[in-house]
This record gives sequence, C-alpha cells and structure tokens, in this order.
Amino acid sequence: MKLDILGAAAIAAMAVAGTAQAQGISDDVVKVGVLTDLSGIYSDLAGQGSVVAAQLAAEEMGGKVLGKPVVVVSADHQNKPDIAANLARGWFDQQQVDMIADFPTSSTALAVMEIARQKNRVTMLSSGVATAVLAEKCSATNAQWTVNTYALAAGTAKALLKDGKKSWYFITADYTFGHSLEKDASQIIAENGGEVKGVSRHPFPGTDFSSFILKAQGSGADVIALANAGADTVNAIKQASEYGVGGKQTVAPLLAYISDVKSMGLAKAQGMYLTEAFYWDYDDRSRAWSAKFFEKTKKMPTAAQAGVYSATLSYLKAIEAAGTDEAGAVMARLRQMTIDDAVIRNGRLRADGALVHDMLLLQVKKPAESKRDWDFYNVRAVLSGAEVYPAPNPACPLNKS
Repeated sequence: MKLDILGAAAIAAMAVAGTAQAQGISDDVVKVGVLTDLSGIYSDLAGQGSVVAAQLAAEEMGGKVLGKPVVVVSADHQNKPDIAANLARGWFDQQQVDMIADFPTSSTALAVMEIARQKNRVTMLSSGVATAVLAEKCSATNAQWTVNTYALAAGTAKALLKDGKKSWYFITADYTFGHSLEKDASQIIAENGGEVKGVSRHPFPGTDFSSFILKAQGSGADVIALANAGADTVNAIKQASEYGVGGKQTVAPLLAYISDVKSMGLAKAQGMYLTEAFYWDYDDRSRAWSAKFFEKTKKMPTAAQAGVYSATLSYLKAIEAAGTDEAGAVMARLRQMTIDDAVIRNGRLRADGALVHDMLLLQVKKPAESKRDWDFYNVRAVLSGAEVYPAPNPACPLNKS
C-alpha cells in the first residue's frame, strides 16, 4: 500500500515498524539538501540565505545527530520542476540525501514530493506555499513547514475587509502558486462579505505590469491584490506607485517578504498589511537567532529562510528522538512534537503535512517611525493557527481514518 493513501493511524504504525527495523543512521551521515533559487526571481527571499539557515541549524546541533555528522548540500532548481526533479533523483540515488528543504515555486515542490514519497525520503517546504500540497497531492513524508496560501490570505484579507475594503481586483502570477493564492483569498473575501471585481494574470516571471495595473485602476476596486511574490511583487508595487495608485485604492501584496520591503523602500511600502510566519524583531529569541544569520549574510532573514532553519533543526531533533533517520519514524516524531523555536511558535504537524502555528499580522512602518535599518514592521496582531489555517482537505487521503 502506498504511503500517501494511509491514514494518520497507519502512518504511526508504519513509523513504529520502521524504527524497529532501521535503528540508527542509514549510511553514517545525515545529509540535508536545500533545493532553492540561487540565481533568479526568488533568490533574494530564499537562495543562499536558505543554505545559511540550514547550516545554522546543523551548527546548533553541534554538527552531529546520534553521533553522526550532518552535511548540508545545495543546488539551484531555477524555478523549473523538471530541473528540480532531476536534482532530487540524483541527490536521493547517488548522494543519499535524507531530507530536502525550501522549494521556492510550489511546482518544484510538487515534482519532488512524489519522488521523495517513492524513495521514502522527507521533504520540508519553507517557501513552497500552495495549498495543493495538502490536497490530493499530499504525502506522508512531506511537511509544509512555514506557511501556505490560505493562511497568508486569511491574515491580510480579513484585516482589510474589517477596514471596509470590500471590492478586490487580483493581479496574479500565472502558475500554481499564484492561482492558489488567488483562489484562497477569493474564498475568504466571499465568506466575509466582499467581492472580486476582476483578475489579470501575468506571465511568470513578469517585468511590465502597466496594462494589469491600468485594468485594476479602471475597475474601481478598493483593493488591488497582488497574488505573486519576490521581484514580481516589488516591480508591481513600484509601477503602481508610478501610475499614482493610492488614495481610495489600496495595493495589497498577499505574500511579501522583508527583502521585498527592503527593495521597494518604506516610502512606497508604508502602511501595507502583511501576514508573515516570522519577523526578526518580534522578540528576544527571534532577535538572537537573526543576529547569527546577519553575521553571516549581512542581511536580516526572510520568513522563508528562517523557516528552513526551523525545519532543519526540527528534523534533526526528530531523528535524535526517533533513534533513526528512517523517514516514517522521523515524520511520526515530528507529528508528536510541539514546534516552538526562534521562528515557529505553537506549531503542530498535521497528518496532511500542514504545520499549523501562530502567524503575525504586520503593518509596514512609515519612514519616520523606523529607528534603524531593517526596522520595518509594527506587529498588529498574533494570529493563532486555528484562526488562519485551512481545515484538513478531504481530498488528501491522509485525512481519512
């Protein structure tokens, strides 16, 4: 029977059996792969910073787990599913990589998840956020660690709807992630008395957003919602500013990272609401870890990069607790753990792979409010996982007992 058609109870039973059969580290080394965008549109929000984050997690464990060395490897998937799949196969078959993390662009995550399931290896998504990975494509060896499109939309859309912003127009990246973010946000808008007045879908990646912005302006919608990410979001916001969007219309990025705010500047970003899993200046724990990251990169971490740290650290701790690196046993341990570290708070991993945890509703500061570099956000609310995460999707076989 395939792993992805087992219920939660069967997963636990398999894990116990796996532990009994495969105690210890399979090849005397624990190898973590970071499959990311090292050269393209998402390299700033993930990229080399995600590699550093995984290395910091390994260092925190003393570079070893169960007495065996932890090795971090990385590669550029170029945001292409076929390249990601080929890299993953090579890692699993030739380099004995045990877990792969990150995955900017959800299409790369979906491609690799299936290979990992077949080979009984673990995938942990930090920047792959489409809710499709929690539906019919769900896998018992996958965790969507940092956030998903529903949680992102729930935080930001609900805040704007409460402010009376009822009509929306979407500018959407025309691929899996953009469609997922648009769909989830549209559902939340409808459930809270709003309406979607129109949608424009742009090629991925995009450079010229002028025609889409003009259509959104012409719609008269209260909110111009950006269902994209990275440089696409930055370019769209900059061009919206050039076209004079403002006043009665609000530009709302549904996924924006601190690196994006840095790129566009507070003058253009001020007042925007964002929903994030992590902010470096949230509390003493987040500041202490971010200082270590900054020392190595000279940048503050994005939520995606911080998520790679949390995922890698939790994975290594689960190996330690399970006494083995066998995927089923490790995933069972992760589902038993409460994840509470410098990044993720009050996290519990569901059978379908969703890590449900607290999220932050943030608002970008005015330039005069910022006291130093990277001091970008006011924390407006802490949102519990129960408030913003979707209910388990019945399309995922793992949700069926």
